[in-house]
Amino acid sequence: MSTSKRATVYFDPEIHRALRLKAAISDKSISDMVNEAVKLTLAEDAEDLAAFDERKAEPNLDFEQFVKALKRRGKI
Repeated sequence: MSTSKRATVYFDPEIHRALRLKAAISDKSISDMVNEAVKLTLAEDAEDLAAFDERKAEPNLDFEQFVKALKRRGKI
């Protein structure tokens, strides 16, 4: 069983109102909704980190050289 930790979060008043309304409609607490949103964000970060890790062996492209090559080939 995990133990919840308390944190104080300050919301813009309009955001807080929207959260309260959504919580009432969805029959969830604001805390549950914030936890879900944070978990989704962290999962996206984990996916990004995995993608970076998979591509770390690829050669780096110099942006300036890439743009010049596009211009030479008439692409821009």
